[in-house]
Amino acid sequence: MPASKAQRASAADKRKRAVALRLAGMDWQAVADQSGYASPGAACTAVTEALKVNQRELSEAVDELRAVELARYDRLQAAFWPKAIGDKDPKAAEVVLKCIAGRNKLNGTEAAIRAEHSGPGGGPISFTTTELEEFEALLSAGDVTTPAATESGDTSGDGY
Repeated sequence: MPASKAQRASAADKRKRAVALRLAGMDWQAVADQSGYASPGAACTAVTEALKVNQRELSEAVDELRAVELARYDRLQAAFWPKAIGDKDPKAAEVVLKCIAGRNKLNGTEAAIRAEHSGPGGGPISFTTTELEEFEALLSAGDVTTPAATESGDTSGDGY
């Protein structure tokens, strides 16, 4: 026999409470105790399932919003297309190009940006033996800290 509406609502409230407790930093035993689950494992399973459902709902909402925005770009482009092409109006052409760029961004089809470092004249970056030895000496001395280590207050240079 399927759960009643009241039972489903109660279970949803229990899951919601468990998620809130976990987000507040409680360990699984505390989440289980305070939300009414029989064990830490049951609380963990309930929270994991709730997050999966939420992720699916969020993904569906994002897909729906993307479709609406794409339709808006299509409509706007269609309105300015005749002036941009037929009348060669630069402002209309700019709107059309922005619509195309926005659509590409939403669809994830814009070209990736490729960056390459080069030395003088576009050639390879060269290191002299002295520079390389100085660099290796700095590394072995431990004077080089990573940004992550600096931000966390760790100055040992190993990032931990």
